[in-house]
Amino acid sequence: MFTGIVQGRAPLVELVEKENFRTHVVELPDELLAGLETGASVAHNGCCLTVTEINGNRISFDLMQETLRLTNLGDLTLGDEVNIERAARFGDEIGGHSMSGHIMCTTEVKEIVESENNYQIWFALPAGYEKYVFEKGYIGIDGISLTVGALKEGSFSVNLIPETLERTVIAQRKVGSRINIEIDPQTQAIVDTVERVMANQKLG
Repeated sequence: MFTGIVQGRAPLVELVEKENFRTHVVELPDELLAGLETGASVAHNGCCLTVTEINGNRISFDLMQETLRLTNLGDLTLGDEVNIERAARFGDEIGGHSMSGHIMCTTEVKEIVESENNYQIWFALPAGYEKYVFEKGYIGIDGISLTVGALKEGSFSVNLIPETLERTVIAQRKVGSRINIEIDPQTQAIVDTVERVMANQKLG
């Protein structure tokens, strides 16, 4: 489980292409190495990956072809940075919202609005997931727990504070950038349950 509170950024320092999957190696900051072991789960742009090798600060992860296709991790090139979050442990404070690390879809940045005291990004509403996105609801954007600011014409916005811009890669995103989406699982469960109940009532 993850909380959506990104702990840092890590650059991609090596890519090894193999048959139907890729090994990528990131350089983790020292403060994220404590207790890290092979087999541990680490979220990259919100996508849960498993540590396969540790060489000092250089940490290796294997990505299956489906992961490369369905997430923006397949778009990475050497030098690109990813948002990093170590898996939550029992008793950890949940500062964001509960996230599984399973990316449901990707979408694109449509507009970036900067002002003196605000940084707002508009994203296209991902097809098929519109019913799970509503104002003031939670959403995972590249592994960042954020609150939906507004909805309009097939898109939604989030508002970002300076700390988020500094700590994560979201300030590097441009119009057209592909980002990973994880819908809040509690929201999805509630919406799906209500739909089932209403469908059963109609059948009855």
